[in-house]
Amino acid sequence: MSTLEFTSLDLDFPVGSKNRTATLVNSDQEALPTDTGRTPADGHRLASDILDSGKPHRRSEAQTVRDHRLRCSRSHAPGRGGPPPVHREHPCPHGERVTPMTSLPSRRRLLATGAGAALGLGALGATASPASATAAHGAGAEETRTLDELYQAAIAEGGKLVIYAGGDLANSGSGAGARTAFRQRFPQIDLNLIVDYSKYHDVRVDNQFATDTLVPDLVQLQTLHDFTRWKSQGRLLQYKPAGFSKLHKKFRDADGAWVAGMVIAFSYLYDVAAAGADAPQTPLDLVDPRWKGAIASSYPHDDDAVLYLYALYAKTYGWDWIADFAAQQPQFARGTFSPGTAVTNKEKIIGVGAGGNPLATTPNRWVMTDGHPFMAWGQRLAILKQAANPTAAKLYLNWQLSTERQTSNSWSVRTDIAPPTGLKPIWEYPNANLDGFPRFMEDRAQVERLKQTFALYFGEVKGDPTPGWPGLHPGA
Repeated sequence: MSTLEFTSLDLDFPVGSKNRTATLVNSDQEALPTDTGRTPADGHRLASDILDSGKPHRRSEAQTVRDHRLRCSRSHAPGRGGPPPVHREHPCPHGERVTPMTSLPSRRRLLATGAGAALGLGALGATASPASATAAHGAGAEETRTLDELYQAAIAEGGKLVIYAGGDLANSGSGAGARTAFRQRFPQIDLNLIVDYSKYHDVRVDNQFATDTLVPDLVQLQTLHDFTRWKSQGRLLQYKPAGFSKLHKKFRDADGAWVAGMVIAFSYLYDVAAAGADAPQTPLDLVDPRWKGAIASSYPHDDDAVLYLYALYAKTYGWDWIADFAAQQPQFARGTFSPGTAVTNKEKIIGVGAGGNPLATTPNRWVMTDGHPFMAWGQRLAILKQAANPTAAKLYLNWQLSTERQTSNSWSVRTDIAPPTGLKPIWEYPNANLDGFPRFMEDRAQVERLKQTFALYFGEVKGDPTPGWPGLHPGA
């Protein structure tokens, strides 16, 4: 039996067995044997080749010391001052202690700087200063000013605020909703909240760093890995808004470099009336032949959260389930709003890879069945250290975490705000895989592998980006 190991997600897909019993829903657990017999061979070969090439290269201590001595001898050659005396306790000619390297840097560590490295010398120069000094000191005490006091301070600062927010639609959806609500609450702040896919906003910000043309004061994105990278580069303002200590530990950086402002969850939903008594109660039911041609889905290889959901399905039910799902001829479209829209408009009965109201029972039901996977995460927010309007950004951050905002959501990121009756806090659902998604996002090699694998099953992504084309410097 051969096994493809997707380590960060703990995705083990053994080849050859047929077992669709879904007992694994937590990404920290072991997967059951599943059938990968129908997986495209090229996809398997691609993944295994990449995994094999990622194995660390071991170097002996002798090799490490020899290479170091060679570099030292070159650096102190005649004409460069000559070699310093060799200290008897050190093998290095100028007294440095040599620590053998056990392996080359990990693929994850190399990829963590991928977006910035691709931007050239400008980006390298911009991120060269160490962030350890800022990371060593926390942001201090929590904010004590009220929203009204911060509002007045933001007006005095200039009354402007630019936010890059991840989302599917420029003028509707959660981003547009936040824009409208903030403007109503703080009408004297000129808020420019630009919505685009998070995967475009993050590289847009990296490009602005590289070209010294930064526009946003605050970012609100799904790309969780960017926040750890930007923190390590010293790009984020360490700040603890009011209520910081009430945030669940999964939804805050210990130093205040970022916080999660809202919980978002993806699963599948169905039209209650159209599905009838045979409604799909678990993801296993989605491959029932009765639903052929009746399913809409967002592309998993276009959105990393949907990708993670489909990866959980593959882990739990096997790649044979993915092949059977593809045989259902689902209608794929860009934007995670698209499955819900297709169901609401009576175009399809089932929508996969979408958010929804977990308490609604009609006309559509969003499903999170015990013992079967769905996924959730905290959308992260951070103030950029170079922000032109940091006080206005602090106002927005405090407002998003305030009781008035957090009680308007199904789930809160705060431990002192109970969810609506019928729900538990999101961190009490092991099948929400709340810990798994941040780890998944950090492993960019795995993400790219899975994107291409799902393209083999479902075809390439088609269509223009649903938010439009904001360009290089929206909001400038």
